[in-house]
Amino acid sequence: MKRGATSGGSSQAPVTALRASAYRIPTDAPEADGTFAWDATTLIVVEADAGGATGVGYTYSDACIVALIQGALAACVLNHDVLDVGAHWQRLQRQVRNLGRAGLAATAISAIDCALWDLKAKLLGVPLVGLLGALRSAVPVYGSGGFTTYTNQRLQEQFTGWVAQDGCRWVKMKIGSEPDKDPARVAAAHSAIGDAGLFVDANGAFTAKQALYYAQRFAEHHVSWFEEPVSSDDEAGLRDVREHAPPGMEIAAGEYGYTLDNFRHLLAGACVDVLQADASRCGGITGFLQAAALCDAYHVPLSAHCAPALHLHVACAAPRLRHQEWFHDHARIEAMLFDGAPRLRNGEMEPDLSRPGCGLEFRHSDAARYLIK
Repeated sequence: MKRGATSGGSSQAPVTALRASAYRIPTDAPEADGTFAWDATTLIVVEADAGGATGVGYTYSDACIVALIQGALAACVLNHDVLDVGAHWQRLQRQVRNLGRAGLAATAISAIDCALWDLKAKLLGVPLVGLLGALRSAVPVYGSGGFTTYTNQRLQEQFTGWVAQDGCRWVKMKIGSEPDKDPARVAAAHSAIGDAGLFVDANGAFTAKQALYYAQRFAEHHVSWFEEPVSSDDEAGLRDVREHAPPGMEIAAGEYGYTLDNFRHLLAGACVDVLQADASRCGGITGFLQAAALCDAYHVPLSAHCAPALHLHVACAAPRLRHQEWFHDHARIEAMLFDGAPRLRNGEMEPDLSRPGCGLEFRHSDAARYLIK
């Protein structure tokens, strides 16, 4: 494809349209973690057109960002060369300077960036991982659910399915809603999964002292990963828990990293053993690759948070990536609404290299009943 100049909007492959829509999909049962409860998940889908192709990106956020995407952010993208994804990303970041780059704005930019990368790869006729440069052919996943609303029986059934049927090497459960019940819940989970690794996620429900108390209790049941034992904003607390956690128990955080500085603070402060990053929040594929490079520089493993289909190709290209979260809600939604959504095989997901871009096509007809904006 012949490249055109991007200045003044002149291009051989200009973005001609940018659309956003919001869908509210009910959960299959009430769900809760240590600090929040929900009964539906809001999916924001972004579609970008150029050169007769359409790129798809998405995020899990609030419907209010649809107006931001189709208004101020669209102006940063339309009529500019789709192949210059980095230039798009910089314009988008500058556009939200006075709004604040974190939170809702970051999720909006993330969805746009993912759509542009998908579109670029489609126009070049290659799978996205081929454009990014593959370091691995498949991505190990861990099953993630075990909500605090689940009975022990449902918890065990979910985990047994992931381990015995899907071949997952690790599973993760939510804790913190009723901490006194958590040791028994953890024991029930451990009894169901055999030799598979057991992770717990408090979603910032504890103080550092509380977290260390429960970490000792969980160690009795071979818990090897404690995610967000305290709020990710409490860097001193995270560092304290990491330094005093039982041997063999890693401390993880980073899912609320919206900017590169958020990740840098966690790494420079020695707050985590494993950094998490979420392409649907941290600036899309571009932001995720930046976080991956930072992990490489600090010699710290990286784990991709949620949205497995969105991460599949970039996870294959990210240095030091350890695994991808197979989050129950998101894996369910992606299978419901996207052609090409990955399936688990021997505890891994693998890109379909016969499909260009990220390999996903959004099924508008199936999603129509969930449309809210």
